[in-house]
Amino acid sequence: MAIQLGDIAPDFTQESTQGPIKFHDWIGNSWCVLFSHPKNFTPVCTTELGYLAKLKPEFDKRNVKVVGLSVDAVKDHHAWMKDIEETQGAALNYPLLADADKKVSNLYGMIHPNASDTFTVRSVFVIGPDKKVKLTITYPPSTGRNFDEVLRVIDSLQLTANYKVATPVNWTNGQDCIVLPSVPNDEAKRLFPKGFTEVKPYLRTTPQPNR
Repeated sequence: MAIQLGDIAPDFTQESTQGPIKFHDWIGNSWCVLFSHPKNFTPVCTTELGYLAKLKPEFDKRNVKVVGLSVDAVKDHHAWMKDIEETQGAALNYPLLADADKKVSNLYGMIHPNASDTFTVRSVFVIGPDKKVKLTITYPPSTGRNFDEVLRVIDSLQLTANYKVATPVNWTNGQDCIVLPSVPNDEAKRLFPKGFTEVKPYLRTTPQPNR
């Protein structure tokens, strides 16, 4: 059965380029991005993993751990890491899970038979400190991911986990938010001391409350 939002992310223990990872223990009190790539030594994946290594300080700022996965062995990961550093100008600074037995791929539904019987599709799972799945994105093997978008969504997830707001279309960190329709105006005045603008009774905007 497919993993759905709000499900507990399946736990596992698997080898990685940084040693064995017991997933829930490894996440600890952090957020986590678990992503799969179809195969080592492939061009799109090489660009993705290199860019993510450059972006990792931004994930660190948000208390987000990053871990990748493919159905290749650890020794193949280490060999490929040299190519990534050479061609992308960034050394890998996060672990890659070795999933040759496809244990994790099958737990998370990362192998889609209509796309490939052998390789994982480009799956992304954002998991909260409560170990629940907050976001899933699936790309076809032919399309590289936008990890800036993953960061943007994490900003929204972390904000909306702590305040009674939602984020509008194309929102980025620092922009106005939407007051949840379930919050009456009297409560909104208390919760949002910067004030709010009522465009419609169901559409009220307020400055980002944690800025």
